[in-house]
Amino acid sequence: MSSSTIDELLADASVPVSAAREFDVGAALRRLAADAARTQPPTPDMERLAAAGERLSVVSRWILNGPGAALHMAKLTDESPVDATVDDIDGPLVFGCLLHLTGHPESAQFWWQLAAGAGNRLAAYCLHLHHLSLGETKEARHWGYEVTESSPATGAAPPGEDFFLGLEVFARYIRNHGGVSRSGAPTGRLEMEIDRLADGAACIIVRHPDRRLVDQLRDDVTGR
Repeated sequence: MSSSTIDELLADASVPVSAAREFDVGAALRRLAADAARTQPPTPDMERLAAAGERLSVVSRWILNGPGAALHMAKLTDESPVDATVDDIDGPLVFGCLLHLTGHPESAQFWWQLAAGAGNRLAAYCLHLHHLSLGETKEARHWGYEVTESSPATGAAPPGEDFFLGLEVFARYIRNHGGVSRSGAPTGRLEMEIDRLADGAACIIVRHPDRRLVDQLRDDVTGR
């Protein structure tokens, strides 16, 4: 087809020739591909990963809203004479949940591992969901085993089926009533305190929480 014929067709369609020649076909195709990707229904694997991540956020919120959360984390501060990694294994659990909810998943994993290694089953459950949400089935299976088997160190029995059923019902309720961003999520002030503690850390926050962060967590919980 000649150039003049193309120009005539464009003129008949009321499309300026200059606009047609400036049209970026590659960019248009990329936009179409991106739109198509967004409209694709999620696969069962994608839904399973998303459900695990949502359940982890629900569990983390529940732990942070516990009446003793700030007290447990206070025992983890540098100012405390108590070595919480040994004497209060709930401190690293609470700190890990706060880090997860404020967008520091690698740091959360580090602190959960401290608590789970000392026998905290809730921390092991958080790790199970964390790895499950990333599609890391081997690691998820390992921590799931730590949750459901009796502890050889303490002799403590694993939680019953009612425990997991209750968490599932709770997670479903949150999902049906607005998702994990509703009441119980960390406030902007808590996020700012975590960012201050991170102090530009590119990877894992291994610093203990300080009294200022603990006070903000206590204010957040009691102020809701």
